[in-house]
Amino acid sequence: MPCGTWADMRLRLHTRHQNSAGERVRIVLNLKGIEYDYVAVASPRSEGYRTINPQGLMPALEIDGHAIAQSSAIVELLEDLYPDPSVFPADPIERARVRAFASLICADLHPLNNQRVRRYLSGHIGASDAAVQDWYAHWIAETFAALEAEVVAHPTGNPFCFGELPTFADACLVPQMANARRFGCDLSPYPALVRIDANCSALDAFAKARPDSQPDVP
Repeated sequence: MPCGTWADMRLRLHTRHQNSAGERVRIVLNLKGIEYDYVAVASPRSEGYRTINPQGLMPALEIDGHAIAQSSAIVELLEDLYPDPSVFPADPIERARVRAFASLICADLHPLNNQRVRRYLSGHIGASDAAVQDWYAHWIAETFAALEAEVVAHPTGNPFCFGELPTFADACLVPQMANARRFGCDLSPYPALVRIDANCSALDAFAKARPDSQPDVP
């Protein structure tokens, strides 16, 4: 249920179909059953979008005249305003583990491998396509090994990263798994992640958030 006076506030999510950070937020919005307006961003570097998010990155959430950037901050805001159902476990240690898992993707992996970094490597550093691919695959392997170890350390058989229900950890994992596949990364060393990804992908909240389900998909 929404908190306080926010019940009647319409949310506007500025994103685009091929935007894994935006996909994380879409998954959380769907898991919580929150209605929102999808605002397709033609170019994040445009002057119009930079008035909403000066950094020029996606997504950005507009609510009651306020614009919030960064997917993790947006999800924490949604959790505060719409606490039920939660995308974090009730136990404080498990909540911290979910945040740590999500941060491995949002703060450690994604910033190294996103499009602007790859563009800088090829355009300004002069890295070849093969070198950029090696860069991408290296950081996927570094991070996915840690994520795999984290989920297998918990009771085996859990359908999702941290138990019987999907959390923000799963919302971060699924788009990153799709990115890894798109860049031809070998996922065979991570069977637990592959299993969890398949379980998540069977849920409507995840399927409706996929790039190919968005109104601006080519």
